[in-house]
Amino acid sequence: MATTVVLMGVAGVGKTSVMRALAPRLLATTQEGDELHPAANVEKMASGQPLTDDDRRPWLDAIAGWIGEQERAGSDGIVTCSALKRAYRDRLRDGHPSVWFAHLVAPRDVLAARMTTRPGHFMPESLLDSQLATLEPLQPDEPGASFPTTASPDEIAEAIAARLRAVGRS
Repeated sequence: MATTVVLMGVAGVGKTSVMRALAPRLLATTQEGDELHPAANVEKMASGQPLTDDDRRPWLDAIAGWIGEQERAGSDGIVTCSALKRAYRDRLRDGHPSVWFAHLVAPRDVLAARMTTRPGHFMPESLLDSQLATLEPLQPDEPGASFPTTASPDEIAEAIAARLRAVGRS
C-alpha cells in the first residue's frame, strides 16, 4: 500500500523544508498544501486574520482530493498541511488509509524567528499565537509521530524515514 505523509504543524515549523529533504528519500510525489488554498483564504491570512473552520473546509477537501489521487495511482506522496485540529486530520484520513502524520514541532521563539525571516510567504508572524492556540497535538490513536524541527531538514527527514520503515510504511 502507498503511504501519504502529511507534514503537519503550525506556520514556521519547517514543513516545506522537510518535504524537500524527505521526498528523495521516499521517492514520493509532493504537494505544497498552501498552493491549494482558495485565494480568499490567502488574502485573509495575509491581512492578519486567522481562518475559521468554514474557511478551511474547501482547502482540506482539496488536500483530501490530492491524497485520493495518489492512492488511486498507487503512489507514495508527501503533502504539507497545518492539520491543526483532530477534526481536520480526520477529514484528511476519511477514506484514505495511506495517511500517516509527521507532526513537526518547535519552540515558539524558533517559530517566530523563522516566520520573520522567510521571504515572500503570505502568513504573518502575528498569526502564530492563534495557530498555537488552535493546535491539537497528534493523539496516540492517530497514525503518525511527532518530530522536533530544531535539527536540519535532512536530519528530520531521515528521522521520519526511519520511523516509517520501523512501522512498515516505506
